[in-house]
Amino acid sequence: MGMIKDDTVRNATSYYWGERRDFRVISHGQSTLFAALLLWQLPDPCALPVFVLWCLVFGTRATLLIYLFENYAISNYIAEFWNTLTNVAMITLAVLGIYSSIRHRHGKRVTAMYVGLLLVGVGSACFHATLKYTTQLLDELPMLYLCALCFYSLVEIDVDIKFGKRLPIALALFQTGITLIYVFWMQNPAFHQVAFGVTAVGAIVFGTKRFSELNIGSETRRTLSRLHLMGHLGMWGGFLVWNVDNIFCHQLRTYRSYLGMPLDGLLQLHGWWHIMTAYGSVYLLLWAHLLKLARLGHDTMFSIQYFMGIFPHVALNNPKKVD
Repeated sequence: MGMIKDDTVRNATSYYWGERRDFRVISHGQSTLFAALLLWQLPDPCALPVFVLWCLVFGTRATLLIYLFENYAISNYIAEFWNTLTNVAMITLAVLGIYSSIRHRHGKRVTAMYVGLLLVGVGSACFHATLKYTTQLLDELPMLYLCALCFYSLVEIDVDIKFGKRLPIALALFQTGITLIYVFWMQNPAFHQVAFGVTAVGAIVFGTKRFSELNIGSETRRTLSRLHLMGHLGMWGGFLVWNVDNIFCHQLRTYRSYLGMPLDGLLQLHGWWHIMTAYGSVYLLLWAHLLKLARLGHDTMFSIQYFMGIFPHVALNNPKKVD
């Protein structure tokens, strides 16, 4: 990596200005094994637990992202307690989406989008719990894969596959190239952000195209418009909170120290960024989900309902009860 050269560095993100001796640069052997496991696990969800376990056990503690948070302040086993805990929202929403799409047999492409969201939530939780470089990649790279899955689902929105295996192979090669470049050559977050932006723009363009092609009733159109608006409000609102947290991090730390546990969690703006982007992401996925149902003429059979009043998902209208 070359960005952290000593085994001992000053930890500027804890309450005390102490020294930690567990910050190490990731080796080329670890990088190679990481990439091999990453590419191996992508087509096989059963390999994900093995991959996550390897990242947690053998990964390096030297993350390239420096956050001014109180590390290990609440638990000796979780580096950033609140930033880890707030990923439960994304994980719950993703699991609910997976369950809904499988239960109603809405297709593997829809299920894959929610699986991608689940990977993002699990990866983010692992990163903030450990602050390892490998789990940082587990946090960042699934964002690219989620956008690629959304792009593919929106392009191949019909039952019949239009592009056959050509499109998934092209997307897999593109994402593999981005992954290898980011792991071995250009460990710059700006590169990840540009690659994410390119994939996201592609998904937005095809999503807009599919929406404009629909001939649907006013109620479904209002629902889709509302989901789209909620998704963007969540994403851009979270982005705003994230920037406020970055700009005023020192002041926020001071205020949190005054409040103490558990009220200090209210000022953990990075955690609020997790929650807001979790809802923003799932609303956009629900938009794509309902868009496909409308394309197939099934939109009147389903609606957006809320589990426990706070977790949105696609559900069947007026399901029959069995006594």
